[in-house]
Amino acid sequence: MKVITANRLSDGIVVYLAAGDWKPGIGGASVLSAPDAVEAGLAVAARAVAGHEVVDVNAIEIELDEKNSPRPLRLRERIRAFGPTVPFGESALAA
Repeated sequence: MKVITANRLSDGIVVYLAAGDWKPGIGGASVLSAPDAVEAGLAVAARAVAGHEVVDVNAIEIELDEKNSPRPLRLRERIRAFGPTVPFGESALAA
């Protein structure tokens, strides 16, 4: 299973392809199982790159958690989706 991710060109925010549109947050991403669905998603992403909407497009491997929400398999993508793996900011000061 995969989802398509990129960075929005206007502000650099990590976004995910959801029903042909780019949304922040992996929870709303379209989960793609079939290879032809991944190719179709990448084609949509290529048009968004050409239209200067997004950059750094990737199809990333995911699994579904106990709530059927997508969870990236690679640590890099988990950090992009959910944030740092260590406390920072206010939460670091409270520890």
